[in-house]
Amino acid sequence: MGILNRLQGWMQWLTSDPAGFILYLLYFAVSVLLTLTLHEIAHGYVAWKCGDPTAKMLGRLSLDPRRHLDPLGTLCLIFLGFGWAKPVPVNPRNFQNYRRDDFLVSIAGITVNLTLFLLSLALAVGFNSLLWKPEVINFYGAKELLSSDGIGYAVLLDGAGADNVDAMRYPWVQYIQRFLLMFSTMNLCVGIFNLLPIPPLDGFHILNDVVLRGRLTLNRNMFQITQVVLIALCLTGALTGILSSVTGAVEDAVLNLMLAIAGRG
Repeated sequence: MGILNRLQGWMQWLTSDPAGFILYLLYFAVSVLLTLTLHEIAHGYVAWKCGDPTAKMLGRLSLDPRRHLDPLGTLCLIFLGFGWAKPVPVNPRNFQNYRRDDFLVSIAGITVNLTLFLLSLALAVGFNSLLWKPEVINFYGAKELLSSDGIGYAVLLDGAGADNVDAMRYPWVQYIQRFLLMFSTMNLCVGIFNLLPIPPLDGFHILNDVVLRGRLTLNRNMFQITQVVLIALCLTGALTGILSSVTGAVEDAVLNLMLAIAGRG
């Protein structure tokens, strides 16, 4: 979805259901702030444990999102669905084992995001039986009520929950599940985006440390050029379609597995 299409959709939603749209923005804002903040704290914390106190000394282990948000990266996350935070400063000369510690620091943020994705989606699956009446789940199927292309997800995220109260056991649960679904998707998007092997994303460090064994080094000019290329790819939407397909496939596969484990597939 392009920026103009997303803005147009939001304007239509705001006009038709102001309260639902404002609630959506609240959930969205909290999801963005928590996802990006915890991602960067994970980098800084692991770097500190690996012997580099730079992030800690600069206050980057703080839960204050203002210390972590990158304006452009945050806007891309809002309007394009994929974005980044301000990279945590790291001094690799403080590492005890450069390649090992650089890999651990690089993978830390992605690990936190993917863990939060799994936990929040599992909780959303658990809340499903509390939210919907048994006959509704039996009629539509649990996946239809949870997947991004199913009716339940649309009900929860498109402000139509009030129109389906009769189908719900405990209507207040929809507000918890709405946040969990959004939070899980946000963390999955950020985690997968950061796996891209493009500087300054974590995927570049992982590729260099694991596959290339640290042989690839970039000077400041090359690093800045790759950053510009990454920003251009994001703003033009060149990456959006591919990344959306990947995240959708991963989310669908994990949801199927969770429902199978829960005996509701």
